[in-house]
This record gives sequence, C-alpha cells and structure tokens, in this order.
Amino acid sequence: MTHKVFIDGRHGTTGLKIDERLAGRPDIELLDIPESAHRDPAIKGEYLNAADLVFLCLPDAAAKESVALIRPDNARTRVLDTSTAHRTHPEWVYGLPELDGGQRQRIRNARRVAVPGCHATGFILLLHPLVAAGIVPTDYPASACSVTGYTGGGKALIARYETSTPLPSSLQSPCAYALRLTHKHLPEMQRMSALAQPPLFVPIVANFSRGMLVSVPIFPRLLSRPATPADLHAFYSEYYAGAPFIKVMPLDASSFLENDCLAATACNDTNRAEIFVFGHATQMLIAARFDNLGKGASGAAVQCMNLMLDVEETMGLTA
Repeated sequence: MTHKVFIDGRHGTTGLKIDERLAGRPDIELLDIPESAHRDPAIKGEYLNAADLVFLCLPDAAAKESVALIRPDNARTRVLDTSTAHRTHPEWVYGLPELDGGQRQRIRNARRVAVPGCHATGFILLLHPLVAAGIVPTDYPASACSVTGYTGGGKALIARYETSTPLPSSLQSPCAYALRLTHKHLPEMQRMSALAQPPLFVPIVANFSRGMLVSVPIFPRLLSRPATPADLHAFYSEYYAGAPFIKVMPLDASSFLENDCLAATACNDTNRAEIFVFGHATQMLIAARFDNLGKGASGAAVQCMNLMLDVEETMGLTA
C-alpha cells in the first residue's frame, strides 16, 4: 500500500531531513507542491487535504494556519507537527513512543501528533520514568544542561556558523543561551515529566554541526526513596527494555568515554538515544545522548509516522 505524504515546510532543516529519510521508500508517495505556490493558501489546502499524512515543518503560527486549512469533514488526513505549537495541546498526542507502555498505541490511533522538541526529548526520557515511578518527587527542583550542535538553531544559525569568515569570537566557544530562562521547550519538559515547577534549563550551542547531550543532576537526599546509581541503571534498563531506539549504556561507561569525556556526537546519523548514569552515594548525573536532527527531530517524526501508518516502527531508521 502506498501512502500519500505532504511535507509542509519541506525546505527547512527538519523538512529536508524528513524528505531525505523518506526518499526511495516504495510505500511513500511524496506530494510536491510547486515552489511558486507554497504560500497560496488555496493551493496549499488542496495538498493538505489530499494527503494521508502531513508533516508540518513550520514556525508555530504557520503550523496553526496550515492545520486550519484541513477541512473539518476530512477524516483521512493525519498530521505530525514538528513545531512547538501543539506540544502541550490536550487534543494532540505527544510524539514520544517510549514515554510509557501505552504511548505507542496512542500515537497509532492519533489524528494529530506533536513531535517533541530536541532538548525536551532528552530531558523527558530521563525524568519522566523516575517521576512516574515515584523515585523523583513531583516537587523536585529539577535542572538540566543541554549541549547541542548548531543545526538545531535553524537556517539562520547554520549560516552564521558555516558562512561567517572569520567566525565571530562569540561563536568560537560554546555559547549558553535562553538566559531569561523561558526557553520554548520548558512547557513540554514540565508537563510530560509531571513536575510541579518547570526545570531550570540551560541550553548551550557549540561549534559542531550535529549531536546533543542532555544532562540532569540527581541528589539522592531529595528523592522519594533511597536510590543508588546501580538502582537507577537497573530501573532504566527495565523501563526501556524492548524500545528499539533507546539504549541504556553500561553503568561502568568508561569504554564509551574519550579522554574521560562524553562526546555529544556518537549517535549522529541514527535515531538512537543513549542513556547514561554516573555518580556515587551523594550525587548522581543522568544523561541522554542523541542526534538533534535524528531522535531530536526528523528521526522522531518518521518513527511516529511509521506507527501512524501501521508499518514497522523502525522502517527507514537506524538504531
């Protein structure tokens, strides 16, 4: 069976990667709107309503406009939104299949799915299970640091890094941003982790193209019940058992460190997310490593598409 798929925003960073992942798949027919017509609401509406599944790779406002162009009586077209617009909307399903035991089926059944943000993906993979199990209390003062490659910032930031000669001094070293502490991923990070308060979140962009490392400190004295690094490692291993794209790394991760450092780029060109647990009796650090354009964006979107179209979840993706 062939499914008609329309990528609205096909020439953006995420749209291009989705297009690349779907190229050559015999089960997918990509609907290609003429470049001259993609801003015409009437023509775009025709493409949206002709598709079995639509990817929205657009800014938030434009994503909402496109959803409004889908006819109310259209019960066929299903939507995957990669923007921030619908991630906490109660009528949209959150597109993280590994969230819990029922999330895959919710995505399979959904008409509307919101693809997680890249930073949020790592944070939620780490925190949601611990809060849901009652290990981390809902009022835990969570914080997170996330180091990302510059492709996560879109075309403008990519151009600054790749075409500036010489590279401005401000971009030559890792750069913390969103220092007003109102990053757009915070609402989904809080909601999907069931935290009473938003985490204190510091994202950092660095001079490399792709890759992401999200880390969250854990203080055993603040947990709802005693837990050691070995306990958390065993817990994650059980929680993510059978998840094709989540790999819980060995508790002794020394063989995965380079000069005692955990690089952010080891999962590039895959849809894999790796979970690490470090620490000792009084302090722990949990970390998630993945490709910000893979499990953090286009790979996650295609994974959800596979579930919604009832094909093999791993089709076209590398674990």
